[in-house]
Amino acid sequence: MTDQNAPIGVFDSGVGGLTVVKEIMHQIPNERIVYFGDTARVPYGSKSKETITRYSRQIVRFLQTRKVKAIVAACNTASAYALDEIEKEVDLPMIGVVKPGVKAALSATRNGRIGVIGTEGTVRSGIYSQYIKEMEPGADITGKACPLFVPLVEEGLWQDPVTDEIAKRYLSELIGENIDTLVLGCTHYPLIRETLGRIMGQGVVLVNPAYETARELLELLEEKALLRCEESRLGDNKYEFFVSDSSEKFMRFANSIIKYGILSAKTINIEEY
Repeated sequence: MTDQNAPIGVFDSGVGGLTVVKEIMHQIPNERIVYFGDTARVPYGSKSKETITRYSRQIVRFLQTRKVKAIVAACNTASAYALDEIEKEVDLPMIGVVKPGVKAALSATRNGRIGVIGTEGTVRSGIYSQYIKEMEPGADITGKACPLFVPLVEEGLWQDPVTDEIAKRYLSELIGENIDTLVLGCTHYPLIRETLGRIMGQGVVLVNPAYETARELLELLEEKALLRCEESRLGDNKYEFFVSDSSEKFMRFANSIIKYGILSAKTINIEEY
């Protein structure tokens, strides 16, 4: 029987999944979290389905060694390419970030015209279009790959003229499509939400799958009777962070997002799993 006081495992190709961690901390504050960021092999967006699935499988094996009770694929590319396959192999509840984002987009749209921005891998996979069409066949979806957003975010250029200029170029064709809802289909993108919202205009609803994923995780834990019942005590190691490279850079970035005071991130050799 799964221990309801065990931690939740969360993984991403790098640091973007910390936006999901932040939402879990806010929405389910009693839970423990083990996070793995694959900082040695980022980005996933330009890699093949086979490679992403192999990487994700290794990470899930590592998280299982940490005795997690559920796993969140806090990476749109891994959610798109690997989740369905790995779910069949693992006896743990697993969720990704795509389906929660799709549900929120369909709830928000008024004219059925939805834009999706993401990495090359996510947009190429067509996973958002597939799920949206399954739930609402009449919807009109426009996808746009925005590969430069990830390095801009990771360099901390969240509010910078360079980011503004790149965003205007990427989003210009979406503005002409009369979309009323835009899915931020990469977990890095909520960090430049203000810029994206300003360029798209007030008439476009921005959907943040990180927020929606935390909501869905709460529902899943309630449904499976896996909500943590123990109260945290002073000195508890409630949140653990692991990376495959560059732990100091990761910690600086993590503390700029979460404002929690992350004191350590351990580097592991993920290829061993």
